[in-house]
Amino acid sequence: MLALQIRHVPVEVRDALARQARARGQSLQSFLLSLITAEARRSRNVVLLDELEGKVDGTGESERLSALDEVRDDHLGEITDPE
Repeated sequence: MLALQIRHVPVEVRDALARQARARGQSLQSFLLSLITAEARRSRNVVLLDELEGKVDGTGESERLSALDEVRDDHLGEITDPE
């Protein structure tokens, strides 16, 4: 696994994040990992939307939204219930 380092984080930002982590019963490291993991998963939704944008097979907007909702729900389940 890779390690990341963030420099020049203001103390008040670090303290706010630490409070959020404590409120969730997580270490700061675990909390930050969950945040960046969620952000990476959301970026995949942008790719999915871009792929759906070019569809010309008659798929309507409601079908595209349903597909996106399904992907989001799957990812949300993975985030809230990590293995």
